Amino acid sequence: MNEPVVRIRNLTLALPKGSDRPHAVEDLSLDLMPGKILCVVGESGSGKSMSAYALTGLLPRALKPVGGQILFEGRDLLTLEERGWRALRGRRIAMVFQEPMTALNPVMRIGDQIAEMFEAHGLLTPAERRNRAVALAIEVGLPDPGQIVRAYPHQLSGGQRQRAMIAMALALEPSILVADEPTTALDVTTQAQILKLIRDLQRRRGMSVLFITHDFGVVADIADHVAVLQRGRLVEQGIAETVLQHPQHPYTQALLAAVPSLVPPARASRADAPLALSAIGLTKTYATRGGLFGKPRVVAAVKEVGFEVRRGETLGLVGESGSGKSTTARLAIRLIEPDRGTVRLGSLDYTALAPRALRDERRRIQMIFQDPFASLNPRRTVEQIITAGPIAHGTPRREARARARELLDLVGLSASAAERYPNAFSGGQRQRIGIARALAMEPDVLVADEAVSALDVSVQAQVLDLLEDLKQRLNLAMLFITHDLRVAAKICDRIAVMHRGAIVEMRPTTDLFRQPDHAYTRSLLAAVPGLQAARP
Repeated sequence: MNEPVVRIRNLTLALPKGSDRPHAVEDLSLDLMPGKILCVVGESGSGKSMSAYALTGLLPRALKPVGGQILFEGRDLLTLEERGWRALRGRRIAMVFQEPMTALNPVMRIGDQIAEMFEAHGLLTPAERRNRAVALAIEVGLPDPGQIVRAYPHQLSGGQRQRAMIAMALALEPSILVADEPTTALDVTTQAQILKLIRDLQRRRGMSVLFITHDFGVVADIADHVAVLQRGRLVEQGIAETVLQHPQHPYTQALLAAVPSLVPPARASRADAPLALSAIGLTKTYATRGGLFGKPRVVAAVKEVGFEVRRGETLGLVGESGSGKSTTARLAIRLIEPDRGTVRLGSLDYTALAPRALRDERRRIQMIFQDPFASLNPRRTVEQIITAGPIAHGTPRREARARARELLDLVGLSASAAERYPNAFSGGQRQRIGIARALAMEPDVLVADEAVSALDVSVQAQVLDLLEDLKQRLNLAMLFITHDLRVAAKICDRIAVMHRGAIVEMRPTTDLFRQPDHAYTRSLLAAVPGLQAARP
């Protein structure tokens, strides 16, 4: 019987004093088997990333190992000094991070960053390093590798940057690859490509992979074994198929139950409801100068886009990154101006409004942003954040404060939250605050731009249920932008599929999922991870 490549035994990591619990990870025991993929699953704060950082010697200074062992090649990694880690890290154990744009050096060319892996360990000549960088770019499927190794990170797409990170991790042919949420920020087709790449490379090279994720669709696609963490403790582990099909622990069952199905619920038609938002011929083009060496480019971000959204209805805009869906949302709310086309709020020509009139009418259409922490002012209390808009539009301060507390109750937060600052809340709670801020203006239309993409699956389910409930109770219209087709199936009455700036298909959700007409829609559905378990 094969021996584990890594044995984690009774690992305990202490959190700083004043934290919400004493340990980030408590009494954790796991085995990483040779040539297998172990997925560690759990919500934010479950300890899954801290376990990965302990295995790679990248724990934050505030977190201290206070018990247990991590055994690899006869050594306890928790006893290594930094010199020992420098010799080991990259060469025997490598890591792929969640956000490649943050992990990559923005002022170094991609090829130089790959070659630096060899240089740091004193391997190969400069010419050999350059050749190996190109060879690795080819292996991970980067297009035009001879040119792309000369590019900077900002010149690559998200998927290309992640491939470059994988090339760096594979450079020294490690026996263990640690991947920390490597596909979370990617659209569905790019995610499918990266998962296939990791799986193919793992099999070809015989690596062991520790894969951190909160997405059970990803687990279904890639895992050999699964370990489920809850608040730092291991609650369930086993063969992937067994855990997914027959979960034993209530927490695992709850996580799986929270995953949106690809079978849309039955929805009544809203065709007779009043029209709340419509767009006709929206077009937006961007031109770039091209820089010192590049050629000028003209990019048609949105091309002749038109749609209607009625009261009590949610229209989803879905597509890959760069498809134009977020630009369309910003055009609808007039955060940016179209080159041509019209947006109407009911019968009002919203695009024709002069600045003063726009200020008065803007309250009718409000936006919920993707990142609730970045969109909330950290220097203002929750009450100040929610009341700022109504007060600016003439609502008396006392009335605005009373309304803020009503809204907090409406979105499932206590009135005491009003006196606290955004950093005192979890991601899901901050998104509820963002929703309360949008509702404070008593809008006719909500525009939600990837409003749940940064949330754990269980929190995501809660926010989606909240949005659905509010839409029905307040008779709102909602334009919902997402790259996650499971989310779209759960909340959207109709879906418009965007590809290269244009809407290629727009139909009721049930019809579109049952029998998509356009080849691009079919490719999006085919790329959804874990698809085989959830087709309508």
